Amino acid sequence: MSYEHIEVSRVSPAIGAEIRGVDLSQHLDAAIVAEIRDVLLEHLVVFFRGQVLTPPQQVAFAHRFGGLSYYPFVTGLDQYPEVVEVRKEPEETTNFGGLWHTDTSYLEIPPLGSILYALEVPPIGGDTLFANMYMAYDALSDAMKNMLDGLYGVNSAERPSAASTRVDRIRDNPKEANTLVTTAIHPLVRTHPETGRKALYCSDAHTMHIDGMTVEESRPLLQYLYKVQQRPEFTCRFQWAAGSLAFWDNRAAQHNALNDYQGHRRVMHRITLAGDVPA
Repeated sequence: MSYEHIEVSRVSPAIGAEIRGVDLSQHLDAAIVAEIRDVLLEHLVVFFRGQVLTPPQQVAFAHRFGGLSYYPFVTGLDQYPEVVEVRKEPEETTNFGGLWHTDTSYLEIPPLGSILYALEVPPIGGDTLFANMYMAYDALSDAMKNMLDGLYGVNSAERPSAASTRVDRIRDNPKEANTLVTTAIHPLVRTHPETGRKALYCSDAHTMHIDGMTVEESRPLLQYLYKVQQRPEFTCRFQWAAGSLAFWDNRAAQHNALNDYQGHRRVMHRITLAGDVPA
């Protein structure tokens, strides 16, 4: 597909595209925004390099694609609460988001997408993997698709594997979230509201069990789905540099921030876009 205002190159056969020829610190014409949205919908995650963004500029860019939402557990920047610092210090051993997931699927209305901007990265390591959940669904047999139709997953922020990755950031910038409900029931297969395509919508990070089944009963089916979601041929790998930005569609993509840079600092700014109830 050709574009009039931007340059686009795919980063893997399955998912991801790099966009060039755009300065995200500037006001973007509607035509450029429309083309970026088209690339996002087709490739599920888009990457920009060599950007120099202040928090208000990142917020302004995000607003061009919809309303913003807030991360429930960590306080954002003082003047820009929409922007959450994603940081790992050299002495820390766990990283924020270091497992396969789609962001905050334990909320009743999970986000449309996330925009992550790199400020400081380790000399090597700290890449992020992304996976295409359309392809994961399409890989299932017709019998499996029929079985999943009408099944719902119970998603929770308290699943230990995910909860442990946010401990350090909550310690530094806690947010009062006692009144927020962080358990939500969503279909295991959701239909993307813009493309109409079906995607697997469960994750090893947040899905506790299938609604109406016990954890033990749910485990074999969910573990199989996780294996399908994480097949290497459905993924891409992004190598960060300071000034890089990734913008992904949480409705049809998962990601995994690799924790392979012990002894080094990594600092990012993240914004999430308000979404809709999965259906």
